[in-house]
Amino acid sequence: MRRSFALLIILTIPFFANAQLDVDEKSIRETLAQQVDCWNEGDLECFMEGYWKSDQLVFVGSSGITYGWQKTLDNYKKNYPDKAAMGELSFDLIIVEPLSEDFWTIIGKWSLKRKNDNPNGHFSLIFRRLDDQWVIVSDHSS
Repeated sequence: MRRSFALLIILTIPFFANAQLDVDEKSIRETLAQQVDCWNEGDLECFMEGYWKSDQLVFVGSSGITYGWQKTLDNYKKNYPDKAAMGELSFDLIIVEPLSEDFWTIIGKWSLKRKNDNPNGHFSLIFRRLDDQWVIVSDHSS
């Protein structure tokens, strides 16, 4: 009887581990979808809710490295002062995979549709689980 119970536990562990991975991936994808919605509504504060609200947040862009949530928001506001400058954002997720129980990596492509141009590039994100919430702790966008 004990052997059967132990075997049952061993066989169900991968199922529960995979189920948790599915929940985590869904949460991360929902966060990114919410960011797109916020951006397309012209709401940068809402967009930034997907990021770690910390001075330790790291954002790497064309102008170098920015540290901190507030500074990242300030840069977004400076570079995208209105809805016309923001355009319509879309993400194409290429890689979405766990690094560990509390970290995931995302690699994708971003694009903006604006009246006079359509800038685009790639990004790599590190998501971290903090207080049962997935947040971006590192963003490298080009």
